[in-house]
Amino acid sequence: MPYDGDVPFTLTNIREDLEDLGSNFDGAPELEFRAATKGLELKESALSYQRIPPGYRFPYGHTHKIQEEVYVVVRGSGRMKVDEEIVELKEWDAVRVAPGAWRGYEAGQEGLEMLVIGAPNLGQNPREDVEGRRDWWAD
Repeated sequence: MPYDGDVPFTLTNIREDLEDLGSNFDGAPELEFRAATKGLELKESALSYQRIPPGYRFPYGHTHKIQEEVYVVVRGSGRMKVDEEIVELKEWDAVRVAPGAWRGYEAGQEGLEMLVIGAPNLGQNPREDVEGRRDWWAD
């Protein structure tokens, strides 16, 4: 999209400027989830930061109808389940997940920190694109 005359950039500190929504997921108290899409005024994509405490599995699996996501591990390690496949994750691994695939993740012993990039931006009603299930990934 060409530059539209607005300020050509937006700066925000993901950890300091954005509300931690982790408690909304009814999980571990140390679970951190910060949605950066609105704070960065993203028009074509979405971004979030997630910190999962050591040994903890994110309580919900989810899928999207149209949004593709890329999960980038910036610190720690863990595992991710995509449909029926489980993959090991380490720092700087990136996993692309197609629309329609179910996904969930869990932290290793040192925890797991990820940036999640999604496209397209889902606009004002992002919940219309997502379906989630608590305890989707159960052993």
